[in-house]
Amino acid sequence: MARVTLAVGLALLAGTAAAQAPEEGLPPAVRESLEAAVAAEVAQRGIPGLSAAVALDGRVRWTGAWGVGDLEHEVPARPDTVYRIASLAKPITATAVLQLADKGKLDLDSPIQAYVPAFPEKPWPLTARLLLAHQGGVRHVADEEWGLTRHYAGVVDALAVFKDDPLVHEPGTGALYSTYGYCLLGCAVESVAGVRFADYLQENVFAPAGMERAGLDDVFAIIPGRAAGYVRRASGELRNAILTDTSYKVPGGGLVATAPDVGRFAAALQSGTLLGTEALERMFAPQRTRDGKLTEYALGWRISRFKGRRELWHNGGQPQVSTLLYMQPDRALAVVFLCNLEGVAPELFDLARRASLLVAP
Repeated sequence: MARVTLAVGLALLAGTAAAQAPEEGLPPAVRESLEAAVAAEVAQRGIPGLSAAVALDGRVRWTGAWGVGDLEHEVPARPDTVYRIASLAKPITATAVLQLADKGKLDLDSPIQAYVPAFPEKPWPLTARLLLAHQGGVRHVADEEWGLTRHYAGVVDALAVFKDDPLVHEPGTGALYSTYGYCLLGCAVESVAGVRFADYLQENVFAPAGMERAGLDDVFAIIPGRAAGYVRRASGELRNAILTDTSYKVPGGGLVATAPDVGRFAAALQSGTLLGTEALERMFAPQRTRDGKLTEYALGWRISRFKGRRELWHNGGQPQVSTLLYMQPDRALAVVFLCNLEGVAPELFDLARRASLLVAP
């Protein structure tokens, strides 16, 4: 155990950034300040392994990695380490939905059952727009469901987990964060496109954005460079995360990718590669409940302001990981952190804000 502890300690102190040509990367002083800030946060939080990326002006300009991707095998984290991205799947699913809506193939305001007949009728209609804004009233993942290990063959099969449950509230009357609402949206994408949800993402999101390692979080697949995941006990001891098969929630939290992949997604989205200008503004617009109350959600994103600038972001937390994609679209900036420790997503958000000030003051 002493040998492993020493290796982990040394790795936590040594951050590594991907080599880049000076004209393509961040200025040296900015890069050094950014790397110092991330290394300090990794050490302070005791994060086993973290990979990061910054996209600016339409391309990934910096990547880095700290610590260990797999403690038992002493595998260092790398910029191209593959992590579960947890709820960062939601803006990806939202992109797919809005692509189809932009082509006139999916009506955001039609009852969702028009596209997902396997979802039973409820006392009130709910639509894709309301689901995108977390106003559909569909419940979120229950505590006991985080450790589900049953494997579902497809996104429609996974509806069995929640489809017969009552809505929590009348759609449009309130905002309730819901992973399962996004599972319904993934089923709608599959129905309208006529292909499996994963295949639609590969052809229409991952490939155009240059997301080379993105895909399903298939627990049975051999995924080179996949990170192991950990949880820290109250005593401070690191333990392996619980087993879970995320096939029950693929569109809401069942994908994997590298930090540069997620950075390329953000760059492709902001530059108009994935959505046109009107669709992008619709996605980024703040949403209101039926009575006019402003919520903290856009379509697929959390939305807020920092230093007078609008910021769109999504964090993720599930067994094995904490993740964050942070954007300031008016400056074509995105910051990505993926790490293999549960429970530190809020700290990653704070770090991303600080990073944004270093990259684009």
